[in-house]
Parts: sequence; structure tokens; C-alpha cells
Amino acid sequence: MEVDIFIPCFVDQIYPNVGYNMVKVLEKVGCKVNYNPAQTCCGQPAYNSGYFPEATEVAEKFLDDFSSNSAYIVSPSASCVGMVCNGYKDFFKNSLKSNQFNQIKSKIHEFSDFLVNVLGIDSIPGSKLYGTATYHDSCAALRECNIKEEPRKLLRNVEGLNLVEMEETDQCCGFGGTFAVKFEAISVGMTELKLERAEAVNPDFIISTDSSCLLQYNAVIQKKGIGIKTLHLADVLASGW
Repeated sequence: MEVDIFIPCFVDQIYPNVGYNMVKVLEKVGCKVNYNPAQTCCGQPAYNSGYFPEATEVAEKFLDDFSSNSAYIVSPSASCVGMVCNGYKDFFKNSLKSNQFNQIKSKIHEFSDFLVNVLGIDSIPGSKLYGTATYHDSCAALRECNIKEEPRKLLRNVEGLNLVEMEETDQCCGFGGTFAVKFEAISVGMTELKLERAEAVNPDFIISTDSSCLLQYNAVIQKKGIGIKTLHLADVLASGW
């Protein structure tokens, strides 16, 4: 199967290994991966900050960059996929690009959603990670993309990994894009509360589908010297082989 990949800003600039590991897994399960180097941002930062004309311009470029013949677009970010599927409605619902938007919306999938619901895969042969992990549901994955069981199915089949649920796993980590900048004290307080929930199950790892959440966690983990490592789902599935 041929797929296009969309690499979000956070992955491109801060967590490039997440993108490489997603490609590694996709190729292992038989996909031919295409990458368009002209791609940039989905437009979410501008959109969330109220800069709608600028966000629309970026979104139009996204549609043009991904209007290819590939059947699917896969991204290691539920946040960006949620933006394309939901935020873009504000730009293109009744525009000349509405057909192009609807086509892209029908093709784009978050990584775990694509593996489980499109390919019908719930395990990656050879994946190994020894230790205890707890999973964080990003707001975008849970509320915008309806993703909950997909990453858990994949993680339960990673050799050596003990997956334990923390309390209130569906609560926000405190990032929220510009929220973390404009309301730093509240944001950090939310992260500290989430980390208390995580520490209660004594994990070695916090795993999520969104690098932005992991960045938020990691900032407080490093500040407080907490011995927990953050990992993207793609990193876990690509480990051990």
C-alpha cells in the first residue's frame, strides 16, 4: 500500500526520530512511504491564536501539498490530524476548495488509527521494550479523532512492556498550544497533577500519540528530576528490531 506522510512541526523540529520511526514501522508492515518535502505546517498555531486569514493560507498550501494519488495520508500527531479534519471546516466548508478538503479529510489518519483500523494490525513483529508504561490520551486523539483503544492495542502486544492505566488518563496534560505560554502557572499545575497520577503507578515510561504532550511532560519531569522517560508510540513500536 502506498501512503503519504505528514510530519508535523513538533516532530520535524524537536522529535525527528518520531518521524523516522513511523516510517520504519510503516515500511515493516508493507507500506510504500512517500514524503513531499514541500510540506510545512497544518496551520494550527495560527488558528488557535485567532489568526484565521494566515491559518487559511497555510491550510490551502496543505491541501495542495497532499492532493496526490495516494490512498492515505498518515501522521504521528492526532493534534494535527484533528486540525485538518475539524479546524479546516471553518476555512473550506463552503469554499471552492471544499471538494479538495473533503478528499483530504477522508484520506488522513493518525498513525495508530491507520495501523489498527485501516491495516487491521494490532501488533508490530519484533517490537520490544522492557518496563512498565502508562499511556496518556492526548486531548486531540481522544476528543477530535476518537482514538482511545488503538494505541493501547498496539502497546499491549509489545514484548516486555507492562501497560498500566493511571487515574484520569483522559485529563489534559496542560499544554494546549499557546495556552501553555499565556497561562503558564495553570499549565504547569495541570502537568504536575498529571504526573502525580502517573507516578502513582510507578512507570518507567509515559507514552502518547502526540509529541506536544510529551514535550510538556518532559519539561516538568526534568525540572523536578523525576525518573520517568517520555516516548512517542512510534518510538515504542520501532524499538527492539
